[in-house]
Amino acid sequence: MKILVVGGGIGGLATALRLHAAGIDAEVFEQAPSVRELGVGINMLPHAVKELAALGLLPALDETGIRTRELIYANRFGQTVWQELRGLDAGYDTPQLSIHRGKLLQVLFQATMERLGPARVHLDHKLVGFREQGDRVVARFDQTDGSGSIEADGDALIGADGIHSRVRSTLYPDQGQPIWSGIMIWRGAIDWPVYQDGRTMVIAGSNISKFVFYPIHADPAKPDRRLTNWAVMARTNTDKTPPGRGDWNRPGNLEETLTFVRDKFRLGFIDPVSLIEATGSFYEYPNCDRDPVPRWSFGRVSLLGDAAHPMYPVGSNGASQAILDASCLARHLSTAASIQEALSAYDGERRAATSEIVLANRKGGPEGVIDMVEMRAPDGFDDIERVASHKEREAIVRGYATMAGFAREQVNRNGSG
Repeated sequence: MKILVVGGGIGGLATALRLHAAGIDAEVFEQAPSVRELGVGINMLPHAVKELAALGLLPALDETGIRTRELIYANRFGQTVWQELRGLDAGYDTPQLSIHRGKLLQVLFQATMERLGPARVHLDHKLVGFREQGDRVVARFDQTDGSGSIEADGDALIGADGIHSRVRSTLYPDQGQPIWSGIMIWRGAIDWPVYQDGRTMVIAGSNISKFVFYPIHADPAKPDRRLTNWAVMARTNTDKTPPGRGDWNRPGNLEETLTFVRDKFRLGFIDPVSLIEATGSFYEYPNCDRDPVPRWSFGRVSLLGDAAHPMYPVGSNGASQAILDASCLARHLSTAASIQEALSAYDGERRAATSEIVLANRKGGPEGVIDMVEMRAPDGFDDIERVASHKEREAIVRGYATMAGFAREQVNRNGSG
């Protein structure tokens, strides 16, 4: 069996590694001419880390990431709305990891090159089209440097080519552009003094204006500092068409960003304005997704990751769900009687679950707990219990964890793969 994987991002490389581990030949095609360390910080939840640990990648991830210990949701005045331990400290058998997206991609890329071999990884190959031909799928790729085109064939083709997926647009030609929420996200990373134990994540504010702060790398030579990721989320427009086609690496504008931070946050432990001003270059990202679709799998072709279920970056589920897709796909391909049955079973297992997360994230996901408190107590509170009971707050945060499959009992009960 040979599987063509279109896209060399987190989902595509995780898929190639999982297929290889299952004894299935995989070939990766990525349109970028090189794998660069772009982006800023992301979080991987324990159920996704468990899958990467099963591939033997946890030591490499630990070298560059942070094992998140605690998550604090706060209002814009720094008052705690919800606080909980995460990962190993919360009793999971695998950690939650905060890591630079580019570093994670490099770990996956190096493992793919070592295990599959360079002949199975093709950069600078842009998918032009594909067709089923008998018991094969034939895909055509243009080399983006203009040197020509090639055709490749396999038993199946997996579109892991992101929110602007060529595979998905072929299957759904009328889908249009990604849907923008009107919320812009600005994100950056900077070497910054340690906050608390250097493993704590804070999400403060509300949907009106939200500030996120967490460490993503510890340099042993700088024990009192961390490479720290920050993000600001704020509504800037009501138009549903994203600027810049939803690009993920547009330079952010300092003054525009500070408009949504200055005089809005009094957090005590950090001045967001000083942090952002000190960062230098940072990026802006329109908060985009797509409506869930009724099918991912068509014969010998299916979708995975952001090509299948692009979602708002709340709840730490984007990369995590792509990694879970990869493991599920490999399991079905290694056990089903036919390619079509495997892809149909994968579709049936993953599509409904991720569609629910997409829709939940549109409502704020677990961060809905601070949205609720902001709405009820916009000027702060003396007693959080009088604003929202522990049971009510727990229902939002823990309910989301169960829905997204990373409640502790779910992760510890389920084996990898």
